[in-house]
Amino acid sequence: MMQSAKSESDITSLAPSSPSRSPKRPVYYVQSPSRDSHDGDKLSSMHATPISNSPMESPSHPSFGRHSRNSSASRFSGIFRSSSGRKGGKKRNEKGWPVCDVILEEGSYGYYDKAYTRRFQAFIAFLTFLLLFTVFCFIIWGASRPYKTQVTVKSLTVQNLYVGEGSDFSGVITKMMTVNVSLRMNIYNPATFFGIHVHSTPINLFFSDITVATGELKKYYQPRKSDRIVSVNVEGNKVPLYGAGSSITLSQTGDVEVPLTLKFQIRSRGNVVGKLVRTKHSKEITCPLIINSSGSKPIKFKKNSCTYD
Repeated sequence: MMQSAKSESDITSLAPSSPSRSPKRPVYYVQSPSRDSHDGDKLSSMHATPISNSPMESPSHPSFGRHSRNSSASRFSGIFRSSSGRKGGKKRNEKGWPVCDVILEEGSYGYYDKAYTRRFQAFIAFLTFLLLFTVFCFIIWGASRPYKTQVTVKSLTVQNLYVGEGSDFSGVITKMMTVNVSLRMNIYNPATFFGIHVHSTPINLFFSDITVATGELKKYYQPRKSDRIVSVNVEGNKVPLYGAGSSITLSQTGDVEVPLTLKFQIRSRGNVVGKLVRTKHSKEITCPLIINSSGSKPIKFKKNSCTYD
């Protein structure tokens, strides 16, 4: 009785505020399904909801209205239609609504983006380091180019020289030459920050165009800013001279003078930055000379006696 009296008083108090010509508000009823509606037990609960004419007069829960139901149905119609066509086996929540699986379209793309960014930054850093290291190597290589190995032929000592008649491997009679000399030279490494590996091509003594003696400087290592005196034996045994030997004549004492040409190359290699940066130099040396079979003193070479190319 108290609730009905209160509602009548509320209606009475709200009546004057409404327009005089407005019609009386109709009352409609909404029947909501209960939790166990799918088992066959239909219990209905009636809710009276007045139709509002303006937004200010709308009820506090508009979702139970016809418009909200239509909008909800339109939003989920695609999902519910696919499930409504199937019979049985439908999952429902506590309120009786069908449960649908949610597909996550967006994964953890942030992790892959960060990993890609880190790989890209590492690649850029590697390229930058490689470029800087290459430029550094070129600078060091350019700085090492002027440090060429300096070679000076000092002297040549004749230990044995013999020219006589003989026969070659085929039995042809011709003049034969036997030569044994010792060559001394000075090799200087002007480089201030790297050592060099030195060796030579065959050191040859030519009579006309015939090689009558040969030798070779063994490979060795020479530190930076240092010089070294090296000695090489150059020798040949019973080399046939053929027609070129006709120009050689013996003196009354049996001595013989032979014009020869000394020719060879000195090669050097410096490891500036390990095996990554190397500098190589070669110098071709040519020295004309005359040797005498009776001479025992070393033949000294002047500064302009040899050519260094």
